[in-house]
Amino acid sequence: MALVRIGIDIGSTTVKAVVLDAADTIVFCQYQRHFSDVARAASDLLLALAGHVEAEQCQVAFTGSAGMGAAEHLHLPFVQEVIAGTKAVRRFLPQTDTVVELGGEDAKITYLTGAVEQRMNGVCAGGTGAFIDQMACLLNTDAQGLNDLAQQSTNIYPIASRCGVFAKTDVQALMNDGVSPQNIAASILQAVVNQTISSLAQGRPIRGTVAMLGGPLHFFPELRRRFAETLQLAEDKVLHPDKAQYFVALGAALLADGSPLPVKQLSAYA
Repeated sequence: MALVRIGIDIGSTTVKAVVLDAADTIVFCQYQRHFSDVARAASDLLLALAGHVEAEQCQVAFTGSAGMGAAEHLHLPFVQEVIAGTKAVRRFLPQTDTVVELGGEDAKITYLTGAVEQRMNGVCAGGTGAFIDQMACLLNTDAQGLNDLAQQSTNIYPIASRCGVFAKTDVQALMNDGVSPQNIAASILQAVVNQTISSLAQGRPIRGTVAMLGGPLHFFPELRRRFAETLQLAEDKVLHPDKAQYFVALGAALLADGSPLPVKQLSAYA
């Protein structure tokens, strides 16, 4: 491989990288939480790229909520994350009508039929990965444990998801009433679904073939199931690609068209 394209997505809770060869095949990818130490995580990622990518030159583009600062600091291109995500969906999931994407602290719905319309949450992290982490702590588990509990649920209870404080109050009330952790876990995931649909769709139907992307929707199948049931989607209308958590980075890689630089030079940016 003489030249590869690299997309680096630095989000609110994670850093992701995708490396594409000339045929748009992923030859390397990495996903990790940065635990608020963005500089260290980005440095580790660049070192990993320099050490593992078997190519002479690369084109790099950054994206994500924290990607612009890194791009400016390193004097490398930046791509807005919704544009990057849409590019990847158009390329690899062309049958998609609507994209639902959840991140650590953001949520997005992109309508692709007719005129493209993109909707993203504001400053509130309600109904995102961070919300799931926070609620999982109340049940003395982690986000994966919350998903596992939800698999055994039998009932759904209303929980506010617009505000973590209100949600915590609702969860504690359910716990005091003796509701099982399994049902509380499923109710938390349903609250995420309700928040995403009510705050972003705002009455516009989510129809057709729906791609579910981003870390939370990739790692938590019960969350995908709650979305599919709420939206009344048939199984063949739900798309969940293997690299769903990488799609924004994937789009950045597709759009990377700046001046090539030696792959080994990436370590100098670390």
